[in-house]
Amino acid sequence: MIADLKPYAEYKKSGLPWASALPSHWVTKRGKSYLITIDQRSKAGREELLTVSSARGVVPRSSAKVTMFKAESYADHKLCWPGDLVINSLWAWGGGLGVSQHHGIISTAYSVYRCRPSAQINPRFLHELVRSSAFHWELQVRSKGVWISRLQLTDTSFLDAPIPLPPPAEQAAIVRFLDWTNGRLERAIRAKRKVIALLNEQKQAIIHRAVTRGLDPSVPLKPSGIPWLGDIPQHWHALQVRRVVSFVTSGSRGWAEYYSDDGLIFLQSGNLGRSMSLNLSYIQHVRPPDGAEGERTRIRRDDVLVCVTGALTGNVALVDQDLPAPAFINQHVALVRPKPKMIEPRFLAYVLHSKVGRTQFKTNEYGGTKQGLGLNDVKSVFVTVPSLFEQRAICSTLDAELTRFKEAISRLEREIELLREYRTRLVADVVTGKLDVRETVARLPDETAPDRAGDDTDPSLDPEAADEEATV
Repeated sequence: MIADLKPYAEYKKSGLPWASALPSHWVTKRGKSYLITIDQRSKAGREELLTVSSARGVVPRSSAKVTMFKAESYADHKLCWPGDLVINSLWAWGGGLGVSQHHGIISTAYSVYRCRPSAQINPRFLHELVRSSAFHWELQVRSKGVWISRLQLTDTSFLDAPIPLPPPAEQAAIVRFLDWTNGRLERAIRAKRKVIALLNEQKQAIIHRAVTRGLDPSVPLKPSGIPWLGDIPQHWHALQVRRVVSFVTSGSRGWAEYYSDDGLIFLQSGNLGRSMSLNLSYIQHVRPPDGAEGERTRIRRDDVLVCVTGALTGNVALVDQDLPAPAFINQHVALVRPKPKMIEPRFLAYVLHSKVGRTQFKTNEYGGTKQGLGLNDVKSVFVTVPSLFEQRAICSTLDAELTRFKEAISRLEREIELLREYRTRLVADVVTGKLDVRETVARLPDETAPDRAGDDTDPSLDPEAADEEATV
């Protein structure tokens, strides 16, 4: 049915840089013609906490990958209701906005807009439009500031943005079509993610056996003395991380004031991928003054990084490459520097990445208002330590054996990326009238709307949600 989509019969020039032509019967007005600003506050601060994710829109904070501290009280914080458009004014340029489906408390730094009763605007159409790649142009040029990472979108600037609007029945048809297509695309993405999860489980089993038993299945074993580790080769040792490293530290707070569009690299928890590698698809840059306290966290090649707070706690990455600029870490990441005469950096990364490390990270993780690990928790983790010669042999074997898994996972991740790109382009074409969905919607089967609770988004792809320093 998607392949049958065609353009509208008649178009008119729009004068918009991001939609040069619109269907002739669509009407374009400024946002202030459709929306009003709302500033209603919580009296007791007991409503559900919400946050704005660039990947998922307005969601309950309990379901988001957020590492920021909670406030002592949420009294007098802003409220929103289902159907309200919520915009993180400092993250609008990065997609931090959406129409809420929830009633709850949001940050006082967020803006809330409500449709005028006379506007005849479908909130869900508005949600798709303002989050589309086409409308992103408006959000970028209307957000002002010195650094791109701290651009702010004011109420006046947003409400002056043009909003093209089809008739109400057509808005409903567009929403129906996007629900239908998104449901199918999400199911396809989730199916590929399930395969990736199974491949990762197999990888973990291979790594665990290698770092706990070695490569020789006939080698004599001895009790490790650690219940969860069991027997290890007779000539191996089980030592705490503190014994095999020269340095363990974490990043400093306050570096947000040094954010810039270029300069030094500031790695966050979202940069620690799930396969012992750095995810550099998003890089935050900083320009700290000489002598800044955080300079002690400058990364070297062969350092091991561990995420110590938030939803990504326990993720491990080995710095096995020369980065394009000097790099530092923020407070959500621990830097572990191995002693080269005691343990191979890659072997240490494999052990911490394996069930051996992850089990201990999970056991040591503390609760309260913010989950995470202390530096002493990281130092206290027990790791297996064979001879350096054997460590190198194990790493070489694992590198070779896991290549086919990495290739299969990379292929699946690329397929997921292509599906997302297709969805992004399709949404933009539909909400700007490049494609007419009315006839297609009339032929769609009746079915319930897709459940988006299990969103396919990887939290490491959402830098704001994974590593937000601001407080609600």
